[in-house]
Amino acid sequence: MALDDVRAFLALHAPDIAIIDQGASTATVAEAAATLGVEPGRIAKTLSVRLGEEVVLIVTRGDARLDNRKTKDQFGVRPRMLGHEETEALTGHQVGGVCPFGLRSDLPIHCDVSLKAFATVFPAAGSRTASVEITPDRLAQITNASWVDVCQPPA
Repeated sequence: MALDDVRAFLALHAPDIAIIDQGASTATVAEAAATLGVEPGRIAKTLSVRLGEEVVLIVTRGDARLDNRKTKDQFGVRPRMLGHEETEALTGHQVGGVCPFGLRSDLPIHCDVSLKAFATVFPAAGSRTASVEITPDRLAQITNASWVDVCQPPA
């Protein structure tokens, strides 16, 4: 179970971080923001993206959009979003619970600089009802993520 994989990951890398399971859907940015009582930007959404032959995860603020031009400039190829089945097969998490913790495959993780606008953010935690609260820098640190600028913040 993906939630158990996230629990094991956090126990090893960040035992002080508790999983928040609201028992209500946090599968979309809007649902997560409403359930957690925070603004949509503080939801850290994890995008599964194919960059040529490589699959990566990009974690960005909830109200930002992946910018194709910035992504191509950063990685040299145009991004392609993965479908639900491929995302679940590679991450071990269903869409709506995808996060950079407890992954099935060893995927490169990138955090978009848009996350730095907030003291803490709320990424999913392997299920459609679970999340964690974490600082952007700690998120990048425990997942060995690199910082990139590939998203367009809200207007």
